[in-house]
Amino acid sequence: MDNLSYLKSVLDAHPELQYEIVKRFWSTDFLRFYHSQTNYNISKDNTQLSVNIYKGKKSFNFLVDNADREKIDAALQGALDIIDKLPEDPDFVNLESDTTLAKPRTVKNNIEAIPLSLKTRILANVSAAASMYNFDIFGTFVCNYQKYRLVNSNGLDKSSATSPIYLEIKAVHNASQITVLETFGGEDFEYFDDQDFTERLVQKIKYCANPVIDVEPGHYDVILAPRCLAEFVQYLAYGMSARALDQHSSFFEGKVGEKVFPESISITDDPSDPEMIHQDYGSDGHIYRLLPLIEQGVFRAFFTNNYFAHKTGQPKNGNTASCMKIAPGEKSLDELIGGVKKGLYISSLHYMNFINPRETSLTGLTRDGTFLIEDGAITKVVNNLRFTERIERILNNVAALENRCYTIPFSGNYENFDVETVKAPHAYVREFNVSSSTHTI
Repeated sequence: MDNLSYLKSVLDAHPELQYEIVKRFWSTDFLRFYHSQTNYNISKDNTQLSVNIYKGKKSFNFLVDNADREKIDAALQGALDIIDKLPEDPDFVNLESDTTLAKPRTVKNNIEAIPLSLKTRILANVSAAASMYNFDIFGTFVCNYQKYRLVNSNGLDKSSATSPIYLEIKAVHNASQITVLETFGGEDFEYFDDQDFTERLVQKIKYCANPVIDVEPGHYDVILAPRCLAEFVQYLAYGMSARALDQHSSFFEGKVGEKVFPESISITDDPSDPEMIHQDYGSDGHIYRLLPLIEQGVFRAFFTNNYFAHKTGQPKNGNTASCMKIAPGEKSLDELIGGVKKGLYISSLHYMNFINPRETSLTGLTRDGTFLIEDGAITKVVNNLRFTERIERILNNVAALENRCYTIPFSGNYENFDVETVKAPHAYVREFNVSSSTHTI
């Protein structure tokens, strides 16, 4: 009997309890490179049991890493000792009861499919291209293989697997220390185009030969790189959750069916896109399905799990904002840049924090390649900038979107290196608010 089955049998001996158990297994192959040389390659496995128990309207949750029966017994006894002392949640109704299973699929283990020899060959090619301009490369090349199983006291028993890829290369000039960034993420390595990836990185490297300047605070027309647009939409998704709606911290409260952005803005949560990391199940084991969020500027739906669907009255979907896509536009990147009289190209963002989530206001820094655009051409390197903006204003000021989308990986944490992807184009945004210069690259 495995540890999950053992825990289930122990919980089943307590008929007064409801429960949900999630077992996650991670196998991670983590390659780090430094000054264009492999720094270390680490493989790591971890198994974790995440447990929620319910007694009437009282609940308690706990985690057990690399569990054995002794750890399980101790953790469960601790939970049972505590749960009676906790307050009731008047809004708790029941656990998920939809036992429908996702369509079976074959998942390739990318740890095996992308061996160290292939990774180092790819990195050697990128390094050789960067070294021609006196740049070294730094970063990580991560492949995961993850298994997930959820069971609960309402009869759910659902399993899935995924194998995310995360490649991040930062090129650093050996004299000036100017940095530029390129990334690849997904689950199917057939979509990795070595030549295209290297050419996009080298193009940014070439921009770095220009003089370095500061710019004054003010409002600028900007080209946001796909990574920037993707990250702003990730922050926007906070307000699309039914939890935020319940807490009255959502920009979208009372706006279902209303036009909130221009018609050019359409955003979906789509687990079926083959260029992204697939999700079989979302919250509570609910099947992960395509969910329109913004349709031609109109807000359509909140992300809801079983609990907040009951509490807020919103339709239940189980989506978790893990597979978001921003629809492309009609112009090439060269046309977007060519349309800017004087403005900025922003490659990446850093250290963003909300000021007021309900207003979608936040502040942050640019990094890894900010460039001045003059008369439709990139002419100078700009020191990193601080900005203060509202995401809703950024999207309402989108003048055009690129006709191509890129799959951008984001890492959720570093212990097990969870990865999710967002698909986005470049965006031409008017009147972006730069609040100050950091005076540093």
